[in-house]
Amino acid sequence: MIVTFDASILVRATERSAGPARKVIESLAANPEHVIALSPFILGEVGKVLSYPRMQALYKLSGDAIQRHVEFLRSISRIFEPATGTPVVLTDPGDDPVVYTAVAAGADVLCVKDRDFYTPNVKAFCARQDIEIMDDVALLQLLRGMAGS
Repeated sequence: MIVTFDASILVRATERSAGPARKVIESLAANPEHVIALSPFILGEVGKVLSYPRMQALYKLSGDAIQRHVEFLRSISRIFEPATGTPVVLTDPGDDPVVYTAVAAGADVLCVKDRDFYTPNVKAFCARQDIEIMDDVALLQLLRGMAGS
């Protein structure tokens, strides 16, 4: 399975995390049959978001820890350069590179929390590309179901 993540999931998957975001990342990284497909844009967003004062207050990560997290994500991922195309995420065009990373990677799943990805036009676009949209909890359940079968 090829999975692309939005920064909103990846920022919650730091080494200090024990939640579903970290568990799904570890599960995918541990199985060579799965691919985590990211882009320079997504990795940049992770570093940027973790540096926000609000996120600093929440996660208390140093600049070095943020860099280590981004490098960890880079080390367990295949990096794709998304093409540009017609706008897809009309409520937040800044999210289009995430969708186009999934397209470039031939992703099976786009794992996101952000509700902008769940609008009818984004869901329809992803469906045409055979990309299923789900959050980290649903993906973790899917992976556990696959492991049990």
